[in-house]
Amino acid sequence: MKMSSLIRKVALVSVTSATLAFAGTALAQQPRVLKIQSAVPPSSTTHDALKFFAERVDKLTGGNLKIEALPGGAVVPPFEILDGAHKKVIDGAYGISYWWYGKSVTATLFANTPAGIFGMDAVDFIGWVYEGGGLDLWNEFYQKELKLNLVAFPSIPPSPQALGWFKRPIKDLPDFRGMKCRQTGIVSQLYAKMGMAVVNMPGGEILPAAERGTIDCAEWVGGIEDLRLGLHTVWKYHYTPGMHESASVAEIAINKDVWDSLPPQNQEAIKSATTETFLRWWASFQRQNADAIAEFTEKHGVKLLTTPPEVNQAFLKAWDEFAAAEAAKNPFFKKVYESQKAYASKVVPAKRFMFPPYALQADHYWPVKQP
Repeated sequence: MKMSSLIRKVALVSVTSATLAFAGTALAQQPRVLKIQSAVPPSSTTHDALKFFAERVDKLTGGNLKIEALPGGAVVPPFEILDGAHKKVIDGAYGISYWWYGKSVTATLFANTPAGIFGMDAVDFIGWVYEGGGLDLWNEFYQKELKLNLVAFPSIPPSPQALGWFKRPIKDLPDFRGMKCRQTGIVSQLYAKMGMAVVNMPGGEILPAAERGTIDCAEWVGGIEDLRLGLHTVWKYHYTPGMHESASVAEIAINKDVWDSLPPQNQEAIKSATTETFLRWWASFQRQNADAIAEFTEKHGVKLLTTPPEVNQAFLKAWDEFAAAEAAKNPFFKKVYESQKAYASKVVPAKRFMFPPYALQADHYWPVKQP
């Protein structure tokens, strides 16, 4: 073989090898995309949180893993996201576990709802999840109790939530009874025990029902979410706080096969992004709520009122009775509930001892204006 011919063949092989190597590298660098759907509209702060989570995963993985943040109804109906993730119709669900109350009452415990279980606030609950065995119980619940192919993590704390909006003032528990009010899930059962005439309806139907006068009151979230929904345009009496979601925590549930297929570094990026989203979104949420409260009073004439203490006390009593009855007949509910009680029995009393009352400094710098 002539030298020139040999050189040409070597060059051709080199170019071909380089081309194939480049194509292989490019293929390997193609980012993986996970479709994660929430159950809320794109205007919701919850969906804002999902988009923030997606941005953090993108940056933490150097663009190697991307999250397509889908709003409610994009692929599956809003309240079918858990089953959609289980069946791999979507890769993950961004919601809150008390929505799955119909599958098992135990689901509500993984949302720290109702009431902030045994007095735990959102940070206490996260402590139970990561330091008190809660995460193992959460995944045992989905994978073994409900037979769902999912891996779950806490996401954001959409709380504390208001008691709600009323067409007239309420002065005590008897005044509260008989009112026709929009409530959902386990909370509707508890308020019904307290004498409220509960009506279960999705968020999108609240405002039309209020405008028609078919309901007398409604619970949504409070603050910025209620402002966006427009409840202040119908009713002017807004009561807070409520005990039904005083410290609720939402979740992200990812299909287990999808999760297991991710490289460990990407799994760690998702874990870190959930924690960062919890903190950063919560801080933003509180600021937005403060702005919304100011807008309610300054622009719309809303009366911000304190819930009569006996209403919240009656709610706590109703929940305690309900939980005790459920624990007596539901072994897994009892297992989770007792785990939460054991953790709270250490943390809540110690926190009450160590932390100054929020009102102490708040009253010093920002005393409540007397009407």
